Amino acid sequence: MVTLTLDRVSVALGRRQVVRDISATFAAGTLVGIVGPNGAGKSTLARAMLALVPREGDIAIDGDDVARLPRAALARRIAYLPQGQTLHWPLTVARLIGLGRLPHLGPMSKIGAADDIAIERAMARADVLDLRDRDATELSGGERARVLLARALAVEAPVLIADEPLASLDPGHQIDVMELLHAEAEAGGLVIAVLHDLTMAARYCDRLLLVDAGRLVADGAPAAVLTKDNLRAVYGIDAEVDLGGKWPTITTLGRIRA
Repeated sequence: MVTLTLDRVSVALGRRQVVRDISATFAAGTLVGIVGPNGAGKSTLARAMLALVPREGDIAIDGDDVARLPRAALARRIAYLPQGQTLHWPLTVARLIGLGRLPHLGPMSKIGAADDIAIERAMARADVLDLRDRDATELSGGERARVLLARALAVEAPVLIADEPLASLDPGHQIDVMELLHAEAEAGGLVIAVLHDLTMAARYCDRLLLVDAGRLVADGAPAAVLTKDNLRAVYGIDAEVDLGGKWPTITTLGRIRA
């Protein structure tokens, strides 16, 4: 069972301190949401877990420093769905999703039977089987988002980090994606998602990290993190918070003006 550990992690981009002294341990079987206002450092923290930005402090997967692992080995252990990807090459959807199998292939190797099975399984889970022969550059924003999620799922890594996976999706597919991510966690994976929709985060995540100005403000179950006081302090909003029922909701009532 996989474990990802952050110990006093800080990230500076140029002269700006973006992440400040964050510590947390994430275990398998958990859907973790990272929430916070724009510019809080959420995406940078996610990229630090993938050794994509220089950092201070320690980040380890099952005790191995992520920055010291060969890139292919790290990619087999942590799949990544970045935000806002643009597609430039006219690949079919099936071939694009097949790129998720590259970490498993040696030099000059070709996709094999096991890879085909993984690709088919990923397409089914992301509900893109009907798109398999389409040119990926001709997809709508929502279709593209689901196809790129399928590419990440095709890796079949024990950890999945998704940066704003709900962007460009209609409400129905937002629900589909969150249910899929939750199912991945229930099946024993570790899923970490950067999210802006607080209601979706409250409904589906087992645990939330609330980040503001690079600092960890709160860490715990959604009901403990998404309090009216925290939303007021971090987002500057007055909100109605109802997390006790079957369908948790957070309704923004207005900005708090000084």
